[in-house]
Amino acid sequence: MATTRVAIAPMKAAQISKAGGDFEIVDREIPKPGAGHVLIKVHACGVCHSDVFTKEGQWPGIEYPRVPGHEVVGIIDELGTGVSEWKKGQRIGVGWHGGHDGTCLACRRGDFRNCRNLKIPGISYDGGYEQYMVAPVEALTAMPEGLSDVEAAPLLCAGITTYNALRHSGAMPGDLIAVLGVGGLGHLGIQFANKFGYKVAAIGRGSESASLAKKLGASVYIDNKVTNPAEALQELGGAQVILATAPSSKSMTEVIDGLAPNGKLMVIGVSADPIEVTPVQLVTGSRSIQGWASGTPADEEDTLRFAELTGVRPMIETYPLEKAAEAYARMMSGKAQFRVVLTM
Repeated sequence: MATTRVAIAPMKAAQISKAGGDFEIVDREIPKPGAGHVLIKVHACGVCHSDVFTKEGQWPGIEYPRVPGHEVVGIIDELGTGVSEWKKGQRIGVGWHGGHDGTCLACRRGDFRNCRNLKIPGISYDGGYEQYMVAPVEALTAMPEGLSDVEAAPLLCAGITTYNALRHSGAMPGDLIAVLGVGGLGHLGIQFANKFGYKVAAIGRGSESASLAKKLGASVYIDNKVTNPAEALQELGGAQVILATAPSSKSMTEVIDGLAPNGKLMVIGVSADPIEVTPVQLVTGSRSIQGWASGTPADEEDTLRFAELTGVRPMIETYPLEKAAEAYARMMSGKAQFRVVLTM
């Protein structure tokens, strides 16, 4: 086993005891890190929509009780045996990439992001909705000094996903990039796209997001409630990349025709229903659709350093750990502005 429980001072944790269950604030013993692991004193943990996998039991094989949380920032409190590259007291983060096996074909090719046995904090093992957690060293991210704990936490999932998708999209500075959705992912995507040197068109539902989108760095705002977004993008010359952050397959379907020749729809918003597209839409203009999920701790460090350097910051609402249920409900309501973070 990677960890064993020892009777030190109790800590607080927000756990789910069964699929679909409510959050329970419980006292737990502080875990002891096993070989190749560290004990982390958690300072902040983002509340991400992907925590629904834990809350509702939507991830195959998840075991309960389980503590959610994969946007974790804290300091190393104790080192397990064999850990030499990290130091006690060092400030670190843990994101969606919670460890890999190092032996599967993807790992042998260096593609750790697509490890066949990828570990995810809050799903594979207890995450950051608790005062202390244990994580393997391959999940650790070094933290820059210029970002606070609450600023850094959302960048370890929402931030890296938007940053990594954009930098692997093939777009060049000066290209038109559309960001579909001005929410938890989208408000970061607009900022990153602007700092990358793209011309940014933000697509939202309703006029109320227009001023914010432009403040974040968008040159153009398209209200898809009253305007055909694909036609609007074509009037601008067509988008080289559309970063689809809104979890709406219908909205993604509506923007495909707004792609320029060789344009790409980068999908990072998750929805259960299908995106509708005809072969003709893709063949004409050699367009493509690609999904993207998160990245490795090295990618997380790139994201954090870039954000520190350029001033990209998430908009945040904070809640204490004891109000985890309220924080989760606020996030799920879609009314948060824009990321929710638990503080310890």
